[in-house]
Amino acid sequence: MDFFSWLQYDFMRYAFLAILIITPLFGLLGTMIVNRKMAFFSDALGHSALTGIAVGVVLGVNNTNLSMVVFAIVFALLLNFISSKVSSATDTVISVFSSCSIAVGLAILSQGGNFSRYSSLLVGDILSITPQEIVYLFVILVVTLVFWIFGFNKLLAVSLNRTLAKSLHISVGWMENLFAVLVALIVMVSIKWVGILIINALLILPAAAARNLSENMREYHFFAIVISVFSGIMGLVISYYVNVATGPTIAILASIIYFATYWWGSRNNI
Repeated sequence: MDFFSWLQYDFMRYAFLAILIITPLFGLLGTMIVNRKMAFFSDALGHSALTGIAVGVVLGVNNTNLSMVVFAIVFALLLNFISSKVSSATDTVISVFSSCSIAVGLAILSQGGNFSRYSSLLVGDILSITPQEIVYLFVILVVTLVFWIFGFNKLLAVSLNRTLAKSLHISVGWMENLFAVLVALIVMVSIKWVGILIINALLILPAAAARNLSENMREYHFFAIVISVFSGIMGLVISYYVNVATGPTIAILASIIYFATYWWGSRNNI
C-alpha cells in the first residue's frame, strides 16, 4: 500500500493544504487560550455557531457563514463585557451564555424538523473545502501572524497581570476584545470543516500537550504548532485509510499526544 496514494485526489490535496493552514492557527491561539484559562470561552463560541445560523434564518440571511461570523463577534464582545462587570466567576458567566445560546439555536433550527440540514456542522467535513476557501484561510493566517508579532507581548502582559499591563500603558480592554474577535473569527470560519463538537478540543489539546513539554514561552509555541500540525496531517491520512471522519480522528490523536506528554512531563518534573 502506497502511503502517499491519497495525494492523487484533488479533495485530499485541498484538505491537506487546509490542514497546513488551520493547524498552526489552532496551535498559536491555543497557547494563549490555555494561558488565559479561556477553554470555556472557545467552547461557547463553537456552540454559538448554531445560534448564529438561527439568527440568520430568522432575519432571512442566506449566507450562513456571514451570520455565524457576525453573531460570534458580537457574542465574544458581549461575553468580555459581561465578564468584566459581574462578580461571578468568568466560567460561570460563559457557561450561562453558552447554554442559553445553543438552546435558542437548537429551538429555532429544529422548528418543523429541519435540523438535519445543519447536523453536518456538528462533526464537520474538511474534505469538502474548496480552493477559494483555502485562500480565505490563508488570509486569516496572515492576519493572525501579524497580530501575534505586534500584539503578543501586550496580550501576554494582560493575561499575567491586568494591573501591571495598565501601568505599562497597555489598553487592556482593547487587547482582550481584539483577541476575542480573532478567536471568534477563526472558530467560525473553521466550524464547517472541523465541527462544532470537536473544535474546542483541537484548540486546547495541542497547547495543553505543549505545556507538558515546555520550559519557556518559545518552546511552548513551537511544540503547540508541531503537535497541532502533526495531529492534523496524521489524522487526515489515517481517516482516509480507515474511512472515518477526519475531525474526530485528529482530536483522538491530539488526546493521545496529550496523555503521553503528561506522563513524560510528570516523570521529568516539567
